[in-house]
Amino acid sequence: QVQLVESGGGLVQAGGSLRLSCAASRRTFSSNTMGWFRQAPGKEREFVAAISWSGGSTYYADSVKGRFTISRDNARNTVCLQMNSLKPEDTAVYYCAVKTAWGDEKKDYNYAYWGQGTQVTVSS
Repeated sequence: QVQLVESGGGLVQAGGSLRLSCAASRRTFSSNTMGWFRQAPGKEREFVAAISWSGGSTYYADSVKGRFTISRDNARNTVCLQMNSLKPEDTAVYYCAVKTAWGDEKKDYNYAYWGQGTQVTVSS
């Protein structure tokens, strides 16, 4: 059974940093693009960042560009999201996911496997 487990969420003040990690149970995901999405209360899930299987290509939402950095370690089956200069509007549940379909990295329907999510709360 496929499992993705996120960790690293928490409460932080505006301007602070957090590092999210996602551990995948299957080594085969080393050949897949991995992504991070988030969902705030009352809002739709939105794309945050994605990274190609090799790590050679990264993609970011405009709202996080320059503040967040996605990385991966295929030997450890992990993908991380370093979040700096956090803002209250970054508050959401963050999910990691495995992209399994061809197409836009920013579309959640191209991702078949999802973690349970980790809460990030940024206070003003």
